[in-house]
Amino acid sequence: SSIDPMYQYSLQWFAQLFSLAIENAPPSNEIEVRIKNIIDYFTYNLYQNVCRSLFEKHKTLFSFLLTTKILFGDNAIDLKEWRYFLAGPVGEIEIVKNPFSWVDDKGFGEIYKQFWGMGKIDKFKGMEKDFVKYEKELKHIFDSNEAHNEPLPEPYQSNCDEFQKLIFLKAIRPDKVIDGVKGFISKKIGAKFTEPPILNIGESFKDSSCKTPLIFVLSTGSDPKSDFDKFAEEKQMSKKTQAISLGQGQAQRAENMIEEAKTRGGWVLLQNCHLSESWMPDLERIVENLSDSIHRDFRMWLTSMPTGKFPVSTLQNSVKMTIEPPSGLKSNLRQTYSNLDNKELNDSSNPKVYQKLLFGFCFFHAIVQDRRKFGPIGWNIQYEFNNDDLMVCRRQLKIFLEEYDNIPYKVLKYLGAQINYGGRVTDDKDFHLIKTIIKMYVNPKLFEEDYKFSESGIYYAPDCTEQEEYLKYIESLPYHPNPEVFGLHENAEITTAQAETRNLLETVLGVQPRSSAGAGKSREEELEERAKYLQSKTPEIFDTEAISKKYPIQYSESMNTVLTQELIRYNRLIEVMQSTLVRILKAIKGLEVMSEELETMANQMFDNQVPNIWNEKGHLSLKPLASWIIDLGDRIDFFLNWIEKGTPKVFWISGFSFPQAFLTGTLQNYARKHVIAIDRLTYAFKIMDDIHYNDITERAEDGCYVYGLFLEGARWNSDTHILDNSLPKELYTDLPLIHFIPEADRVVPKSGIYEAPTYRVLSRRGTLSTTGHSTNFVLLLELPVKETKAKWTKAGVAAFLSLRYQLIIIKTF
Repeated sequence: SSIDPMYQYSLQWFAQLFSLAIENAPPSNEIEVRIKNIIDYFTYNLYQNVCRSLFEKHKTLFSFLLTTKILFGDNAIDLKEWRYFLAGPVGEIEIVKNPFSWVDDKGFGEIYKQFWGMGKIDKFKGMEKDFVKYEKELKHIFDSNEAHNEPLPEPYQSNCDEFQKLIFLKAIRPDKVIDGVKGFISKKIGAKFTEPPILNIGESFKDSSCKTPLIFVLSTGSDPKSDFDKFAEEKQMSKKTQAISLGQGQAQRAENMIEEAKTRGGWVLLQNCHLSESWMPDLERIVENLSDSIHRDFRMWLTSMPTGKFPVSTLQNSVKMTIEPPSGLKSNLRQTYSNLDNKELNDSSNPKVYQKLLFGFCFFHAIVQDRRKFGPIGWNIQYEFNNDDLMVCRRQLKIFLEEYDNIPYKVLKYLGAQINYGGRVTDDKDFHLIKTIIKMYVNPKLFEEDYKFSESGIYYAPDCTEQEEYLKYIESLPYHPNPEVFGLHENAEITTAQAETRNLLETVLGVQPRSSAGAGKSREEELEERAKYLQSKTPEIFDTEAISKKYPIQYSESMNTVLTQELIRYNRLIEVMQSTLVRILKAIKGLEVMSEELETMANQMFDNQVPNIWNEKGHLSLKPLASWIIDLGDRIDFFLNWIEKGTPKVFWISGFSFPQAFLTGTLQNYARKHVIAIDRLTYAFKIMDDIHYNDITERAEDGCYVYGLFLEGARWNSDTHILDNSLPKELYTDLPLIHFIPEADRVVPKSGIYEAPTYRVLSRRGTLSTTGHSTNFVLLLELPVKETKAKWTKAGVAAFLSLRYQLIIIKTF
């Protein structure tokens, strides 16, 4: 339930499964064989029953937890190795010089950090020094598309067990850990535990009774109503079924339906229970009062999105099924065209035009939905696009083709991208993206024979007239499309896989018992050691009064005000860090009560996460605690240098907790110097890729020199001085020194530049703060390009002030 509030299972339910295993497991006269048969039957039955109530993203997680629990019971996994696999290395780490030409410095830093941590495990002793000997084998694994199946360098291939091989894989190719985990599960408990059962309402129905409800757990864009209606018809219950969508004023009607159905043996479908939270206690009471005395054909069916308000007792004693829309481009198109018969495909006075444009809209629908799997590089916010949006587009297309002699492309694109789908889009960068995407699929070129939707040439609008022809074309499409069909670079696949790995490990870590740290240390000893380390790294409070005298408020120098405001913000964080670390050390020793707040902080420290209480006061960051504390030290050093040596000649923009204030202060300096209204000023940008920021000797005459920005989705080419495609496996690249130049009444060029959204952190999404600024978005950075803006927009190219890890020197506890 800590993973999802709908994942609730009772001991009674568990005992029933075990009883079924005793009844149905293959018999044997040999006790050991009989016991093994029961265990095997029960384990797989448990897997099937739990899996049907889990969302797709959690099914591998459950299989992995099930596998490791079994292995822990057999003492087949070392606790220290398990802890390392989940949480990563601990200790002081200084990254050595990159000896490899096939991986960039950022990538090598992460690999070396893992090798350093592995060196603390008996099986990998000395790995932090010996890894250079295995360059050939490491490069092969690093470059392989099947890295999880590649043999490790000897002697590790022969000496390591399957779990230890996972640790090695995580070090060199974290994006392949999910595939490695599936292979690990297959080898340990069987391949069938990596093949979740397909949803079968009939099978779930068999496990229900008149007093056991059936619950459809919904996800965005899913609707089980049509499948339910079909099943009701199969069971000849259509005429004895009543359905109601819960919401305001519907509670009494629902109760009346239930009472009536209990008497005559009907079915009741209560839809969208999450919309009627106030009625949930009444639902719990109704379910608890169901007994064998009511009509045996009675069934209560419920649908609900995940909500913490759903009655726990009802969840624990019900049959749950998760309902999700089809995932993947091919599955999405297949479902769409499976529901479009020949009559609908020809329902126009101009069927050829209608069919082509309809396919364009259907492909657009599949693209905008499937981009969500790429996370922030796909969409800043995960929108709930669904089939209703497509249905409205289809109806509008039919109307406009009937009423206009010429195809109104502009109107169709506007309604599709900005109204039907765009009505859900709240982020202005996403809004610009969806307007860009639709242009590819709704345009006159759709009717040209050689027009393709992507460079691969696989995707296009086929010349079909019947449903069967469309389905045949759709079946020819790859099941796992390359990112290029979405306009994304192939590295987006790696970013997505790494995020899945990170989510899996963090989730497993979050459900671990808090009893032992491994390696002979108790959890309390480990926490005390970490707290003392963090204390030693916590900066001193800035004397803002003395600094304000040295850097007083001046009309001609807004940077003094910016400096003071930044120090006040960092002081708030440092004060909380100092006080909470003292308190947690006292609580560990029993000198203070371990409050809920301190317990949460201790758990997060133990899991290498930044405590929430610090995040609330500090700068926005996605770094793990080990990297975060070093990053904080770097930020403080930046401001100490400023205080001691004077206003910097070049500014590390990543060091500001509120960079918008710094950028506004720079504009203010220019406005006051040249006596121009500040609201007339905007920035022009000069990329200075011919000089390193350390070589700057004088402060900019106007504006400011800035460094510390990173690119995702593309790279800066210092030879051609324009934005260029990323290199394979190079996920993030540095931007050179940039001169921010204030200009009055500046007009943004209409071509030759791409306005890259610049964010503080990789999550991209943010909220409006009380200042009117986004908590994440900083500004649009103009970068010279050769290709059209649309290419870089669809590729999700953006700049960032901070990544998830340290770049040159990585230090952890």
